[in-house]
Amino acid sequence: MPDADPPPDALRHRDLLVATVREAGQLALQAFGQQPKTWTKDGGSPVSEADLAVNALLHDRLRPAAPDVGWLSEESIDEPKRLTTPHVWIVDPIDGTRAFLAQWPDWCVSVALVADGRPVLAAVYVPVADEMFVAVRGAGATLNGARLHITDAVGLEGARAAGPQRFLRALAPSGIAPVPRVNSLALRLARVAQGTLEVAFAFRDSHDWDLAAADLLVHEAGGVMTTFAGSPVIYNRVDPVHDALIAAGRRRHATVLGVIKDQPAAFA
Repeated sequence: MPDADPPPDALRHRDLLVATVREAGQLALQAFGQQPKTWTKDGGSPVSEADLAVNALLHDRLRPAAPDVGWLSEESIDEPKRLTTPHVWIVDPIDGTRAFLAQWPDWCVSVALVADGRPVLAAVYVPVADEMFVAVRGAGATLNGARLHITDAVGLEGARAAGPQRFLRALAPSGIAPVPRVNSLALRLARVAQGTLEVAFAFRDSHDWDLAAADLLVHEAGGVMTTFAGSPVIYNRVDPVHDALIAAGRRRHATVLGVIKDQPAAFA
């Protein structure tokens, strides 16, 4: 749901971002199913040669075109300078690497442009399905060019929900309809903007690169994504890690926050 005039910088970078994210997704798709070399990062999450190749492509296309924009990527060494730049690219070259390596389809390339802690431009591309989600702050969200609008329903009966099983069990008495896990967190949240999910949760310890692009998609489609306390997510901080989050249409979001407030232990 547009709530401001589109920022000029976001409009200026839109076509570049969409073309670059599509190119990056096609590069990843070439390696999909090819068993690229993999290893384990600190913290136990996997990374592959494909993640690094896609990251390099995104960096090589986006940075020279916008040298004044900072950079924060899951697969790059953190640059403290990003904290002092007016804008920063927040990048996940392959969100859902485990799904990618297992040859499952639910992975994506996710990139956002953030200004003053909030995303102003976003693209999430799902190469296997050729789905391109794009959002510009104040100008709405689209999927393959078609506008996205989240319904304004309030009840949870029959609402399709995805996320950690503990949270879904706590909502079960409200009549939600749990769906199979969406392995990419960015894609899980984008499905809320699309309307194929009505409620999506992110467990604590998600990072900027998992969230920023999908956050803008949800808001520009008319939804809300916040912490369980109802606070917006602020990006490009020193530590880009976040508490548990909930994304839904505005009225359903308020309903879920009410359940969380009544049962805090179940969502702790």
